[in-house]
Amino acid sequence: MSFPNIPNITPLISVGTDQTIPLLLASIALEEMALAHIMNAEAEKLQFVLGTLDTDVIGPEEVTLADLLDVNASVQRTLRDVIKKEMLLQFKFENVLDLIAITPLPGTLNGNGGGNGGG
Repeated sequence: MSFPNIPNITPLISVGTDQTIPLLLASIALEEMALAHIMNAEAEKLQFVLGTLDTDVIGPEEVTLADLLDVNASVQRTLRDVIKKEMLLQFKFENVLDLIAITPLPGTLNGNGGGNGGG
């Protein structure tokens, strides 16, 4: 079996630090929004099983204790994974804050406002 022939693709992408920081913050915000949707879906799952969700779909006829425990375990696993992702996003955010702290502001000389510092 031969190896596939992959063309040499070297795109020229030029993103400066001043563009990187907003992109990183936007990526964090989008991931946070996705996690919020996941948590909302888990809440609706619980509401559906308990019969408290306002929906046109008819809920389960009879919910046993075993059913409730199964759904609870499923929600617990999902929320545990959400918490793990939240921790990673916190680390990512802290790294972005560190990057902001060491990045000079646009239009300044070494981030000090361009002043000479003398009196």
